[in-house]
Amino acid sequence: MRITGISTHVVGTPWRNLTYVQVHTDEGITGVGETRMLGHTDALLGYLKEAEANHILGSDPFAVEDLVRRMKYGDYGRAGEIVMSGIAVVETACWDIKGKALGVPVWQLLGGKVTDKVKAYANGWYTTERTPEAYHKAARAVMERGYRALKIDPFGTGHFEFDHKETLYAVSLIEAVRDAIGPEAELMLEMHGRFSPATAVRLAHELAPFRPAWLEEPVPPENLKALEKVAAKVDMPVATGERIHDRIEFRELFESQAADIIQPDVGHIGGIWETRKLAATAETHYTLVAPHNVGGPVLTAASLQVGFTTPNFKILEHFNDFADAEIKKVVKGAPVVDPEDGCFHLSDAPGLGVELDVDAAAEFPQQQARFDLWAEGWEQRRPKGTGR
Repeated sequence: MRITGISTHVVGTPWRNLTYVQVHTDEGITGVGETRMLGHTDALLGYLKEAEANHILGSDPFAVEDLVRRMKYGDYGRAGEIVMSGIAVVETACWDIKGKALGVPVWQLLGGKVTDKVKAYANGWYTTERTPEAYHKAARAVMERGYRALKIDPFGTGHFEFDHKETLYAVSLIEAVRDAIGPEAELMLEMHGRFSPATAVRLAHELAPFRPAWLEEPVPPENLKALEKVAAKVDMPVATGERIHDRIEFRELFESQAADIIQPDVGHIGGIWETRKLAATAETHYTLVAPHNVGGPVLTAASLQVGFTTPNFKILEHFNDFADAEIKKVVKGAPVVDPEDGCFHLSDAPGLGVELDVDAAAEFPQQQARFDLWAEGWEQRRPKGTGR
């Protein structure tokens, strides 16, 4: 079997573009991969056009390891977010092809299942007025859909410092959310790399009574010493890793013991097998894995293949019941959260178990998507000028 070409399809919303890549073969089997780029979609498409000619055409889709190696190192320049995301969408599609050709789900090819279900946590649910009352109502709606966990960044446009008035307001938001979801649900606290170590530590202590399940990206991701400083002074798990695009770059993070939970993005770190390799390394450091997942149904399906086969897999992020829920229709067989237990359940469908509906995808053309974390009202994910 050989790859005869790839086709790209961008599904656009005002705040994110999702890039789907179909990999076609001479035996008529097509696989699909997905990633979400922030402000770099055209750059990704340009890279894929070059990579198709230089590396992908004529390759054996079963030889995933070889194709990834050539795409990562064959151009000599150091691979960053764009290259690793391009690798990820092609690599994921190759696993999809392998599973379809052999008539088995991808998780079976990764060593088999270690669990029948993966817990989900909701994100994108607080696209509403930024008040305790509105957040309480929205959080209750998440629980009513069956979720047992959710994540929130209550810090508005906070950056480095956060004054006393802002702190009290953020605390009031988290208090409202905890009241809405009850004592047993998991509440993930997101900082989006906003703060100085001292501010992050202070805020973590203020919010500790609400029992966050983790503290995510408390400081900008470039400075590991700053993260170590926070981890040494807070009494809650620290999570990070979504903006690391090469599993090798996790080495120093593991050595520092600064993170209890790593959050690789399958769509940015080179795909399914690269993520599974990273998870195995994390296991040797007694570190849990909870992938960053702000993509659509294909990226969710790919992340679940890792989840079903990984002993140290904690939970999977899920946006697609809330922000831009209408995009679920671009994929047939999209994974769903079971309202009875708040989990994704194992599927025996071959490959990833999903199919891209190209006609449906065409209903959501590429946009000049914006996600500016420092703009007022960013959490509503409705950039100014979009009419939404």
